[in-house]
Amino acid sequence: MRRLQIAAAGAVVAMAALTTLAEAASTKRTRPAPTETVAPRPAGEPIMAIISIKSQQVTLYDADGWILRAPVSTGTTGRETPAGVFAILEKNRDHRSSMYDDAWMPHMQRITWNGIALHGGPLPGYAASHGCVRMPYGFAETLFDRTRIGMRVIVSPQDTAPVDISHPALLVPTPDASSAAPVRAQTLAREADEAAAAAVDAKKAAKAAAREVAPLKATLRALERAKARAEAELKRADKVLGSAKTDDARAKAETQQQKAAQRAGEAAAQLANAIADAEAKRALADSTKEAARAAETRKAETAHVALDAKLAQEPVSIYISRETQKLYVRRNTHKPAPDGGGEVFDASIEVPVTIRDPHRPIGTHIFTAMAKTDIGLRWSAVTIDEGDGARAALDRITIPKEVLDRIGPTALPRSSIVISDEPLSVETNYRTEFVAVLKDHPQGGFITRKPTPAVMVADRDDGWDDGGFGFFFQRGPEPQPRNYRQQRGGRVYPPQPTPGWGW
Repeated sequence: MRRLQIAAAGAVVAMAALTTLAEAASTKRTRPAPTETVAPRPAGEPIMAIISIKSQQVTLYDADGWILRAPVSTGTTGRETPAGVFAILEKNRDHRSSMYDDAWMPHMQRITWNGIALHGGPLPGYAASHGCVRMPYGFAETLFDRTRIGMRVIVSPQDTAPVDISHPALLVPTPDASSAAPVRAQTLAREADEAAAAAVDAKKAAKAAAREVAPLKATLRALERAKARAEAELKRADKVLGSAKTDDARAKAETQQQKAAQRAGEAAAQLANAIADAEAKRALADSTKEAARAAETRKAETAHVALDAKLAQEPVSIYISRETQKLYVRRNTHKPAPDGGGEVFDASIEVPVTIRDPHRPIGTHIFTAMAKTDIGLRWSAVTIDEGDGARAALDRITIPKEVLDRIGPTALPRSSIVISDEPLSVETNYRTEFVAVLKDHPQGGFITRKPTPAVMVADRDDGWDDGGFGFFFQRGPEPQPRNYRQQRGGRVYPPQPTPGWGW
């Protein structure tokens, strides 16, 4: 009887547990889902996308506010979509997964090179992907046709939206610099082209001079041997002349001695002339070699200045990390990456930055230049990780004057400043703008992917227009520690070796 009572009690407990799980699952699936919405006004080009993990919704913003909203499905437990700051790196209209049985991921827009992307997919009404952000198929197609490489993508743990902000630390372009930028870029590009052509000519001249010098050693040795033979012949003639006994013998010896002396003189003269000629050719080779070096230096310098002038016509992105105490700048060169996939981002500016009270959390704030105004730029702020408020965060930052002087006067709409407690992720490289994830939030969909391999490319100085990419391939920023311990349940997800795409 007691056994029956125990069994009955166990069955009741089991049924209660199943009922609880079923109710939780039902609640998870029946929670009111966001719907696709279009703003009741003409839409401009999207400037940023904000994905709310809490609400499972993506919202697109143009210069005047939100323009599109749609439900999404982010990463499930253990495969969570990482919260943080990203940008679109690559687009593929008909992508197939190399990780999940050739699964169709239409209108894919990559935001990390280790496999996190936005794409069309099924939406069950809750977070169910392996780390990517699934969107309605039709919405994904619409979005694909309206975005560009480099567009900001913000993944927020909570609901958030941009708010207008003004602050002295935000970039303010100057009308003169902005209007002069196109002409300046053209002028400097022309100077860079001329310097490159001059470097080619100087290199050719140096090579030609070096070819002239190459055989001189052998020529001089041959002439030295000829001179030595002529001198030896003259000595023999002198000896014969000194030993002649008859007038006839003496006359013949004198004739031979005179001829030997003439040949010795000619050999000596030829050697002397060759030595003088060799010295002149060596001096010319040295001078043309030095000229070629100077021309290469000018070529590199003008190429870098021309590139900077060209990039001044692009939106600029700044990342300020409290952890590394550094400021990083990225600008899209629109040059295809040499190893395939994406475009090259210039990373030539990386400097220390002053942050007041550097041991106190500052939060993560994204400031974006939304549009031009009569006095500069209209800025917005998005906060996704609490610390200081957005304005207080700006109060604590001092951007170096040399950086402001270089990028501020020509700042454009879509430029941005990100201030964060976080360092840049190891996924930030020459094919990305910035990748930074919030380490205090789950990252299952990030850390279970194989990290993007480091790309080592030899530095080159052949500039912008002849295929050289060495200028852009700077040493990567300090790596961001990976948060293997998740915040929900204390689970541990070590990195897995499997590359590919999340579903």
